[in-house]
Amino acid sequence: MKVILVGSGRILYYLARQFIRKDYDVQIVTPAKQEARELSQHLSRPVLAGDVTDPRILEDAGAFRADVVLALTPNDEDNLAICQIARQMYKVPRTITLVNDPENEEVFHKLKVSVAISATRILSTILEEQAGFEEIGKLISVAEGQVSVAEVVIREDSPAAGLTIESIALPEEALIGGIIREGRVLIPKGGSQLLGADRLILIATETSMDEAMHMLVGNDAK
Repeated sequence: MKVILVGSGRILYYLARQFIRKDYDVQIVTPAKQEARELSQHLSRPVLAGDVTDPRILEDAGAFRADVVLALTPNDEDNLAICQIARQMYKVPRTITLVNDPENEEVFHKLKVSVAISATRILSTILEEQAGFEEIGKLISVAEGQVSVAEVVIREDSPAAGLTIESIALPEEALIGGIIREGRVLIPKGGSQLLGADRLILIATETSMDEAMHMLVGNDAK
């Protein structure tokens, strides 16, 4: 599966990291040279930087061989252009985009973007359901985006591995709502110890989510 991710920000990093772990052929394109350098350092692979609406950069990213292009910029006009270029010029079979203004969602559908979702529905959930990408952590926004529910995987080397919940100084506006361990759902208590391979249901406000994830999984939360 060859996936081209075009955009910027944390969602670009999170999705790229997940797909790389699944051994997909991932190419990342971002408009900022500094972000490209940082992503390349964190993900240990080349990242292209340039005008994301320039057909030539999609060609450089391997669009002729791509199975899916994801447009994740903060500008709907750019996302639409990326999807149109991918579909019309390079015949990419699936284009998926994040729609920042929900009122634009219908326009994207009319112009034959495969999947177009508003910013209130997170992209990884749609990918899991529509594209068959397994084990992508879900991140769902509720209460008009003020609160998010995320599935966080604890690895053996995660900062929280081996610690009890009460010993982790999570932000006041974040809590662990459940622990999924070996197919069983456990109700967390203060003395519950977190183990490698645990999947946590993390509930946090928008302002606390990044800090909480960093405390649980460390640099992987960048």
